[in-house]
Amino acid sequence: MTTAPLSKRSTELPPLPHWEEVPADLKAAIREIKTALRARIEASGRAVEEVFAVVEQRIAARVEEIEAAKRAGETVWPVIDYADIENGTVSAQALELLHSRGCLVVRGHFPREQAVAWDQGIVDYVESNHFFENYRGPGDDFFGSVGSKPEIYPIYWSPAQMQARQSDRMARVQAFLNAQWTHESDGVQWFDPNRDSLYPDRIRRRPPGIDSGGLGTHLDPGTLDLWMTESSQNAFRHLFDGTVDQYDPWNAAYRTDGSQYPGSTMCSAFRTFQGWTALSDMDHDQGVLHTVPIPEAMAYLMLRPLLADVPEDDMCGVTVNQVFPASETWHPLLLRAVSGIPDVKAGDSVWWHCDMIHGVAPVQNQKGWGNVMYIPAAPWCPRNERYAAAVRETFRTGSSPSDFPDENYERDWANRFTAADLNHTGRRGLGLE
Repeated sequence: MTTAPLSKRSTELPPLPHWEEVPADLKAAIREIKTALRARIEASGRAVEEVFAVVEQRIAARVEEIEAAKRAGETVWPVIDYADIENGTVSAQALELLHSRGCLVVRGHFPREQAVAWDQGIVDYVESNHFFENYRGPGDDFFGSVGSKPEIYPIYWSPAQMQARQSDRMARVQAFLNAQWTHESDGVQWFDPNRDSLYPDRIRRRPPGIDSGGLGTHLDPGTLDLWMTESSQNAFRHLFDGTVDQYDPWNAAYRTDGSQYPGSTMCSAFRTFQGWTALSDMDHDQGVLHTVPIPEAMAYLMLRPLLADVPEDDMCGVTVNQVFPASETWHPLLLRAVSGIPDVKAGDSVWWHCDMIHGVAPVQNQKGWGNVMYIPAAPWCPRNERYAAAVRETFRTGSSPSDFPDENYERDWANRFTAADLNHTGRRGLGLE
């Protein structure tokens, strides 16, 4: 696969400082990058306020559209039947809505009986290995905030999870979602839409009757690295080079070979969509996922810290070792559009664009189980190929993947999924063929 040089620019503009070149003091680094970004925008002949106004106007129109849909009682989230994806019969209208909202519920992604069996399989897997007796508490403060013990299980290599990751039905939906992106441009194939890297993630099991604090609105594609690394500067080049009207959140150019910024909280892999597969029925008012269903809102988030009302050493709360926050303080327009998923059934899957603001609503005395397997769409590309090498070793040893807390519960669990159980899709996803 060919990758373009990361130094490629659409126009010759002032270079931006990189982490290796900025002062060690974080506030000084922030001040320097903001000064450089403003200078770059102004060198294009447009003021920062002018560029932000273009984005704000576009986002405001989308927010009003979503608010109108809610008032009309419409489901904000697009819903597509798995059978239409499998048969290639997804309507043009459904595709247009998917692009507009950047999120999707796939109905009947797996047969209900399969999802329920996987859920029971996970219970059998953890109980047979005395997980609850040995559970040491949340491995990170972020998911520890939900308040139930445990809700997020640091389990990665159960037969249920791996069977779902390497299934034909999962691969078909991932390929469909990947294909919504521009994955080839300027003679460069940025990723292979038909091959996933089997990014391993955890599971959530939330029992009936529980109170859960939920998760605040945030983003996962990175933190300060979004402004301070060369690959991200290229990926978001249209925001800073005077061509903001050309910014496209569905263009993968320069996103798939980026390096990680020291101290950032991010996913090491490139995901076109984050996602999870439901292992139980969940009603829309029972502490479920909410998003701001506007993929291009990332432009607003990237430019907002450059405005004059933000302190010079502040990036609207974005910093190292924390997730990217979305708040009423800096992003009230965006949060007007927060929209929850509709009711889902066991076997449905839920997906949202990798740049999108999302969170989980709190719940008291939850009705029914709230169980999911986190499985994204992470297509094969240089960045994901590198991470797959690390994943292969953690898979072999039953360790926690490097993107997650170093907990390693499964190392001595004899009934975890093994290399002998991999099919063709699984082996390709781990880079074994």
